[in-house]
Amino acid sequence: MQKLQMRNGSIASGKFNASVQASSLKRAQHLQIVAASPSQMGRWRSMDAGVDTSDDQEDIARGRNMVDSVFQGGQGFGGTHNAVLSSSEYLSTASRNYNNIQEGFYISPAFLDKMTIHVAKNFMDLPKIKVPLILGIWGGKGQGKTFQCALAYKKLGIAPIVMSAGELESGNAGEPAKLIRQRYREASDIVKKGKMCSLFINDLDAGAGRMGSATQYTVNNQMVNATLMNIADNPTNVQLPGVYKNEEIPRVPVVCTGNDFSTLYAPLIRDGRMEKYYWNPTREDRIGVCMGIFQEDNVSRGDVEQLVDTFPGQSIDFFGALRARVYDDKVREFVKEIGVENMGKRLINSRDGSVNFAKPNMGLAILMKYGQAVVQEQENVKRVQLAEEYMSGAALAGQSGSSLPEAYARG
Repeated sequence: MQKLQMRNGSIASGKFNASVQASSLKRAQHLQIVAASPSQMGRWRSMDAGVDTSDDQEDIARGRNMVDSVFQGGQGFGGTHNAVLSSSEYLSTASRNYNNIQEGFYISPAFLDKMTIHVAKNFMDLPKIKVPLILGIWGGKGQGKTFQCALAYKKLGIAPIVMSAGELESGNAGEPAKLIRQRYREASDIVKKGKMCSLFINDLDAGAGRMGSATQYTVNNQMVNATLMNIADNPTNVQLPGVYKNEEIPRVPVVCTGNDFSTLYAPLIRDGRMEKYYWNPTREDRIGVCMGIFQEDNVSRGDVEQLVDTFPGQSIDFFGALRARVYDDKVREFVKEIGVENMGKRLINSRDGSVNFAKPNMGLAILMKYGQAVVQEQENVKRVQLAEEYMSGAALAGQSGSSLPEAYARG
């Protein structure tokens, strides 16, 4: 009986080995056929090694629903058949295109000349000449520095990579410095593709400067200044943190705006690293900008000249605010017509669309009247100065208090 079982076991083992050998032979024959004729491949032939030339992300998405749901992640969750990156993550969020700016705005010839020369010099290979990488445009508040830069970039056909002062501080130490390097390399990649680009930093002094003794100097302030200094010294070798390979990248001109660059770290603004340009618009510049502000209101050049000469100490944004104040009467009529209680229904998600006004009269007399009103508000801020009184001690009511009515204050 035992011999019979051993004999049956050996027969079964022999059959199994024969089956394995036959299976291996068939698989080898199948591989030979596949190698010989690609048209005989299976349903996944387009994904086989040596054949697949598509993007891995597309392959992952294409494989969805081809296997049991147990083995793949749900839609929107991480899983083996979900794309790791979406197309929106490849797009730059910092690139700024100025094609939406209409024609007819005034560009100062001196401003355009300064930006054009700076950009051109940084893309030239001048022998034995050290060209400053950074152009620092600074000047008084509201003088149109940022808008002039936008007009110049549009004129030069450049879509810059833009940073603001708010991105120069973070709760994580070193994050702003890393972001500057990333944005610079992003602009460099655009140059590598054969198109001019620039890194544009708005209000650099507000994010990296020290505004008096009350401003705390943080690690990020220090690293932003140090990073910009390092980029200015080595503009073709800008590495990300933790990457130390010597890779040469195209040089990218940097343009910064600010109100007071004396608040920045002094070695950053030295002449070898930063070329400084003080923007103080002339009378002709102010008239040209105001002609652009009032270009749709049929205000003559003579009226604009008289308006500029009447308010010589005002910044350029004063005239933009003045134009906006002229619409106050139109808005007041609109609110009175529909009622204060119905204003929200009419302005938010209304089926009637946006509110359209007839153009108000922009005569010289009306502009002068509203100009004086805006100036009066400025004087009130200067006159009251409650913050100084609160800081020095309690502001008490009395003969010299700031709460006196206007008639008593004049008397």
